[in-house]
Amino acid sequence: MTSKQELSSFIGSTFSSIWSLELLLFLKTHRDRSWSPAEMVASLRGSDLLVARSAQALFAAGLIDLGEDGSARYQPATPALDQLIEEVELEYARRPDRVRRAIIAGANRGGDLAAFADAFKLRKD
Repeated sequence: MTSKQELSSFIGSTFSSIWSLELLLFLKTHRDRSWSPAEMVASLRGSDLLVARSAQALFAAGLIDLGEDGSARYQPATPALDQLIEEVELEYARRPDRVRRAIIAGANRGGDLAAFADAFKLRKD
């Protein structure tokens, strides 16, 4: 069993948004087949761009298999990753706010939000 801190760190570093987590859990629930980009967009009511970016990030994390046509299938690279996703799914079901905070904290660690905010600061010349 993974500690709460390790699980939170994994969530924050793996998922760029709640939508990305939702996509992974959808694919996990329907692991018996591959889903085309159009099917993922329709099933999750997302945009083409959101599906493509999320799928690429999940593929890079070793959580899904991504076909040349953009089709996606839940397929963790290792049994340990599969077990970790089981724990993430349970934590999300039990404590969704904690999972959301971990994702937001992970996104903020990248500095993107601070860099965006700094772009609007007035400077004295």
